Amino acid sequence: MGFRTAKYWTGAVALGLALAAAACGPQGARAPVPPVGEAPLIARGDLFGDPVRHGGQLSPRGDRVAFLAPRDGVQNLWVLSVDAMDEARPVTDDRLRGIHSFVWALDNSTLLYLQDDQGDENARLFAVDIARGLPRALTPAGARAEILGMSADDPGAVIVSLNERDRAWPDVFRIDVVSGARTLLQRNPGNVASYVVDRSNRVRLALRPAADGGADMLVRGANGRWRTLLNIPFEDMRVARVLGFTADGGSFLMFDSTGREEYSALVRVDAESGLKTPVGENENADVVDVWLDPATNMPVAFATEYLRREWRGLDPETQADLDFLDRQLTGDFTVASRSADNARWIVIEEGPTTASRSYLYDRADRAGRRLTSLFRHRPALDSAPLQPMTPIEIESRDGLALVSFLTLPIGSDADGDARPEAPVPLVILPHDGPWARDSYGFNAMHQWLANRGYAVLSVNYRGSAGFGKSFLNAGNRVWGGRMREDLADAARWASENAIAQPDRIGLVGSGFGGYATLAALAFDPQVYRCGASYNAPSNLFALLDTSPVSARSELYQRFGDARTDAGRDILRQQSPLFHAGQIRSPLLLAVGPREGRGLRGEADQIAQSLRSRRGALSYLVFPDEGRDLVRPANRLAYLAVLEHFLSDCLGGRAEPVGAAFQGATINVFDGATRVPGLSAFARQPPAAPLPAPAASDGAGGPEAEAPAPADDPAL
Repeated sequence: MGFRTAKYWTGAVALGLALAAAACGPQGARAPVPPVGEAPLIARGDLFGDPVRHGGQLSPRGDRVAFLAPRDGVQNLWVLSVDAMDEARPVTDDRLRGIHSFVWALDNSTLLYLQDDQGDENARLFAVDIARGLPRALTPAGARAEILGMSADDPGAVIVSLNERDRAWPDVFRIDVVSGARTLLQRNPGNVASYVVDRSNRVRLALRPAADGGADMLVRGANGRWRTLLNIPFEDMRVARVLGFTADGGSFLMFDSTGREEYSALVRVDAESGLKTPVGENENADVVDVWLDPATNMPVAFATEYLRREWRGLDPETQADLDFLDRQLTGDFTVASRSADNARWIVIEEGPTTASRSYLYDRADRAGRRLTSLFRHRPALDSAPLQPMTPIEIESRDGLALVSFLTLPIGSDADGDARPEAPVPLVILPHDGPWARDSYGFNAMHQWLANRGYAVLSVNYRGSAGFGKSFLNAGNRVWGGRMREDLADAARWASENAIAQPDRIGLVGSGFGGYATLAALAFDPQVYRCGASYNAPSNLFALLDTSPVSARSELYQRFGDARTDAGRDILRQQSPLFHAGQIRSPLLLAVGPREGRGLRGEADQIAQSLRSRRGALSYLVFPDEGRDLVRPANRLAYLAVLEHFLSDCLGGRAEPVGAAFQGATINVFDGATRVPGLSAFARQPPAAPLPAPAASDGAGGPEAEAPAPADDPAL
């Protein structure tokens, strides 16, 4: 099976409107909305500040709910009893960057969370007893920890991979959650990228990168010896993912496309023979999610996703749960947490016009199934004028279907046909990754920009995950080529269909989305009026140099092989840093230097190039941030600058700055006078010219690449 053929505008939009109407259910009829100039502004803080409450997780016994909420303006862990849901109390008191993800330990009294140092991505593991509220560090600073598993047979422990000894190749430890005592379970021989433990906390699987960009999956037998169980070809690497062992330890579940014509399936793999048995599959879409029974770890439902996510139960009881929730909720939903006995779930509902909300679902209540509101994540949005989203397919110049999502400005679509009455300014949002995807549902950026008067378009360009392995691998070595052209094709489509004003199209992105913005402005300057880029890699040689050694062989195939002349040509041609002089449109450039990939230096060089050519540049550095703008003050400050930048460039509305810069840490090297109040953060740019970027061979970096040996009993 090859690529999915593209649908044209009429059929795609008709399907999108039908889906949108179905999502709205009985409340789908919307009251007339005022023109954009009269519609109330949705406050930046309501969309992008920390949620009031979110991230709810049931304790193993199902008697408590832990969740994230601000405490004195910083996101912390809170706990409430299911029997007293209005009596929540905080159990941490972080005063810096807050806590953003956590899990319950299986002792039912300890919470575990990962936190890095101001965005340096070296996540450190902490434990906090919910009764005492005193966090304890379980892993050292400067090393990257990852939770691999926990076991009901050993409830006082957590299994962690840790790169303290070797930055490139992690070891595996058992850590006592109370005492912090560490026991080495597996020393990495210097060629294993990751490990998997079973339900008894035994190290059972190892993934060893291969020289061709694929990997060998090794299994540890009862005799302690390792052997190759499966080979994962390069083309299937970005799809393959182990989900966990079943309770009996004899098999494990994974998403896999190996040996399949196109789309990934949920498969059960015999841990002795490697025999795969499909459990869930779809002929037209990848399997992207699964619900596992807490006791057996067997799948009870799975989801596929093309335009919309679709769930299917694997047993009558779970299908009855799906049917019940579908009747009770108007938006899309998923299960975020389960008690160990599977009697209680936390269910999250959301949709394009429904901001996320959490429910407690009692499956075994005496009166039958019962759904109770737990909390609304952003209650200020309940009465906000949120806009519907339309799924569409856009045909690329070479015939690929680019699944995309369109949101129109408030008041622009009087007849509800998913077209504005007259063309409007357009903002394209290329997603980060690039091996990720945009999906249908609530999107704060879509709602914010549509409220300000822009059409908003998210495009799943080639290389995006979830649309089959051919589509994903079509992005190899064309970051600045066909992937960039997909975005230009989407802009052309929007202009030809009277959605966008052709001379008022901009891009906004971070990570790969920021790279895509820089590449678009450099290589397609005639298409875009302006662009905004946060923490974008612009030198692909440097991106290879700073990538994990364990991923290097695969990335040579994805980016371009810097060890060959042809590969170096690709990397140079597709690195915006080497072509920054071609950027003529206004650029908002921002960076958080704590991410550790040298992106601050690259941004400095781009700024220097534009500055010398008197380009319209705004350049911001957030010194205490990394890959993401984690501190709310910094996040809201950047968005205030972005809002005024887009208003100047594309003509949309802008909320007054107000107190948006209060508490923010910013160095502004260019463009400080363009936004009220930003001059207070102005700094002088470097006076001396910066050195030209070096074109390394992409094989350097702090660690040398280790060859993969034959099967090693001592692994």
